[in-house]
Formats: sequence, structure tokens, C-alpha cells
Amino acid sequence: MPDTPEVKHANWSEALTAALDWWRDAGVDGTFVDDPQDWLAQNHRQPDPAVPAPMKPLRELVAERDSPPAPVVIDRSGWPQTLEAFNAWWLTEEPLAPPGLRRLAPIGQAQAELMILVPMPSVDDGDSLLSGRTGRLLDAMLSAMGISRAEAYLASALPAHIPMSDWAALRAMGLGEVLLHHITIAAPNRLLILGATGVSALLGHDPTNLAHSLRAINQESSQIAAMSAWDLDAMLARPVLKAGFWGRWLDWTGTKP
Repeated sequence: MPDTPEVKHANWSEALTAALDWWRDAGVDGTFVDDPQDWLAQNHRQPDPAVPAPMKPLRELVAERDSPPAPVVIDRSGWPQTLEAFNAWWLTEEPLAPPGLRRLAPIGQAQAELMILVPMPSVDDGDSLLSGRTGRLLDAMLSAMGISRAEAYLASALPAHIPMSDWAALRAMGLGEVLLHHITIAAPNRLLILGATGVSALLGHDPTNLAHSLRAINQESSQIAAMSAWDLDAMLARPVLKAGFWGRWLDWTGTKP
């Protein structure tokens, strides 16, 4: 008789199945551990965040911030060739002024004795250009000049009152070329610019050279005699400027006081 008992090799697969059947018959059909588990957490797990794109160099970010958008250039092909057509276009052409602003048309006829140009309508203008406080000052000036409103052509470089106007940006859009075209089809005998600092910037000239020494506007066929002066608001605020204007006006027109 052997010293050790004979060990039969167990069928581990059958043994494991039998053990599971025993526990199942005992009512245990799941796995239990001491620590609680959130089995739903896996279903609600947020996806891993995407890898962020590499940041642009600081120099490029500064350049993008400081670079203004390209201006909308006014299409020259649609510019009207008569004052009647120009007035309608002036009031409706979208790039000429920001949306929502009230626009005012020029007043008068072509080939007027005097064209009076202001930078823009005044904030207190009513339904027509130069109908507010500055317009009343202009009427007094015209009376002293011996010129009626009917003999003058009243116009503005911009169709609407635009506070804090960026004249350089407006010039880049083509408003300076529009102004020269406007003067061309108006074809006045003389041009008086009241507020030439903004107008000179619109035309691309140095205000210090143009605002007080402008003599003529170059046009397609001829030159129009021109005089520049302070804007009407400045003359209202500082009446002493009127005397300086009047002396220059008499000198320009050759009129004796």
C-alpha cells in the first residue's frame, strides 16, 4: 500500500462551474465588494478635451488686433452724371454713410455763382441742409455778401452727421473722389469751403497747407476758384473769427469794404 494517498487530477473547469452554480442556487448572482462603485459613471464620462491648437506668436496677434478691416470702396462705375441723379444716389447709396443715419441732400442748381461746402450736416439741421443754427449764421453771411440762397449751391462732403469722423478711413473708401466728382457736376463759379480741415483730410491734403491757403480745386476740365475758412460752428463759438473771414472774403472776391 503506498505511503501517500492517490490524488486525482481535478477538472478545474467543471469545479468552477459547480461553484458558480452553488452560489447561484444560493441566490447570489452578482459580484460584491466592500467599496461602493458608481457603475453609471462610465456612461456619463465626459469625452477627453481636444488638444488645443498651438497659440499664434504674440507678434501676429498684435498685428491682427491693430490691423483694421479692409474698407469698402465705393464703386465708381455707378456714379451719377447729373445733379438730379446725384441727389437720389447721395441719399440711398449704402457705403456713403453708416446705416440708420439721416441723410440730407444738397440744395441748389448747377453752375451756381457760389458753392458752399461744409464737412457734414449739423446735428440740429431739420429736414434740409443748413437749416439749424449754422444755417442762420450762413444766411446772415450771404446777406452781407449780397448773395441769396437761390444763387448759391449748398452741399456737404458727407451725406449725414457722423460724430468723430475718421476722415482717413472715409478717404480710403473713396469719399474724397466722390466729393471731387460732386464739385465737377455742380460746376460752380466759386467754391467756399467752411470747415476745410476735415475736407482737406478727405482729399488727402495736409490741413496746415490747405485749410487756410486753398486757392483752386483741380477739376477734369478746369480749375474752380476756392477759398477755405473756419467751420460755421467755430465762428458761432468764437465771433472774432467772423472778422478774419470777412477780410479774407473781401480780398478773395476783390470787393472793396
